[in-house]
Amino acid sequence: MQKEIEIALIPAEVQDEQRILSEGAKKLRIPEKRIQGFHVRKRSIDARGRQVLFRMRVVYFIDEPAAAPVYATKLRSVQDAEPVIIIGAGPAGLFAAYRCLELGLKPIVVERGKQVKDRRRDLAKINREGLVNPESNYCFGEGGAGTYSDGKLYTRSNKRGDVQQVLSIFVEHGAPEDIMVDARPHIGTNKLPHIIESIRERILEFGGEVHFDCKVTDIIEQFGQVQGVHTTTAGTLHAKHVVVATGHSARDIFELFRSKGWLLEAKPFALGVRIEHPQEVIDQAQYHCSVRPENLPPAYYSLVEQVDGRGVFSFCMCPGGIIAPCATDADEIVVNGWSPSKRNNPHANSGTVIQINLEDVVGADQDPFALLAFQRQIEQRAFTLGGGQLVAPAQRMVDFVENRVSMDLPENSYKPGTRSVDLREVLPNFVHEALRGALPIFGKKMKGYYSNEAILVGVESRTSSPIRIPRDKDTLQHPQVAGLYPCAEGAGYAGGIVSAAIDGMNCIDAIKR
Repeated sequence: MQKEIEIALIPAEVQDEQRILSEGAKKLRIPEKRIQGFHVRKRSIDARGRQVLFRMRVVYFIDEPAAAPVYATKLRSVQDAEPVIIIGAGPAGLFAAYRCLELGLKPIVVERGKQVKDRRRDLAKINREGLVNPESNYCFGEGGAGTYSDGKLYTRSNKRGDVQQVLSIFVEHGAPEDIMVDARPHIGTNKLPHIIESIRERILEFGGEVHFDCKVTDIIEQFGQVQGVHTTTAGTLHAKHVVVATGHSARDIFELFRSKGWLLEAKPFALGVRIEHPQEVIDQAQYHCSVRPENLPPAYYSLVEQVDGRGVFSFCMCPGGIIAPCATDADEIVVNGWSPSKRNNPHANSGTVIQINLEDVVGADQDPFALLAFQRQIEQRAFTLGGGQLVAPAQRMVDFVENRVSMDLPENSYKPGTRSVDLREVLPNFVHEALRGALPIFGKKMKGYYSNEAILVGVESRTSSPIRIPRDKDTLQHPQVAGLYPCAEGAGYAGGIVSAAIDGMNCIDAIKR
């Protein structure tokens, strides 16, 4: 017999198996000897009270042997199966390819960037020299933007597909089992490359193909049916099904669609800054302590506020993290954040953004590229004001709110460097004013948040794509081209690693149907 119940433990007890057993026996009102094992289903931190607790949902095995979870996907050899071309090897593309192996289709993955290990040299040049390779950077390459920007797996996408299946595939390829349990699962940028490589090796083992340094230059269509793609290094590839999983920064794909007269739509996106504090400030505020106990992880936060009818919200919060330069062209500044698996860096950062709607930009209701042009203009302005070499414009928090240029800037994690700038020169006025209104309110919600120890670094602009590629809600195909499947974040249908992976698998399910 199995029983699932919730228990609450103090941090010092959360790894104590005997304590978990005894607490379960107490709540179930049975002798402890009847419990032959347990499995933790979910675990979350409750810091609402003075005593921080771990709340855990635990399955207890009563009068029967405990069964350990098994993480193994049944895959088929697809060497001679029907091909599916997948453009992009980010989470959507890789999980779409993996789903092909489950369903007996042959994935042919085409990735403009490099293998995950080879990307490191280009990332080093970005951080040390401010040099951007437009084909290999934080956004382009094996694993996509998620590989070197953290691996946060928190999602609200339960209604879109099987979140647990995505997590179990990660575990099967080397991720820690904790991601199946934690309320905010996280792998870490240092561990993700090995996991991504393992998934790719499995795709190749079962007969799939993966082409790196291979850019799609055209999608072939005849009489309303996709026929394949032209590429830079693999020649022409033929297939009746093409999944477009290119991510939010592959602007050339949007240009390709425009050149063919295929439908595109402007889509709201979010714009703002990345805000960084000393991690100890966040720990003290969230855990009500002067020094974070060793058995508690670095604290995170989630903040939202309405200012004059506009929502201002934190996004992609990175405890113990680093602010990263995520531009895809040499004349723009784009920032993002990531954390290693231990989250042991001295800073905490989070995107803090405002949604940009169609009515905010002249012509966006008529021109699908209006919001993209607006996004690019802000990124290029940030580059100019930073002074080049990916130096980012920045300002202390209180100085920002009080419209005062900072005399100096605090130590921070952004490696190319920061330059003191009045961010009114970077951000649109309505974005600037919404942030100015929200930050002091956030400070009232979280002690220590509103401080000149905090730095605002611009700009956080790639939270999602400013263009949507439309698709039929049932078949998931583009309304004008049969066999063409717009997919995940770049097409406007996902917003993170897990939701993108789910959408990739959903597209393959639609092909199989």
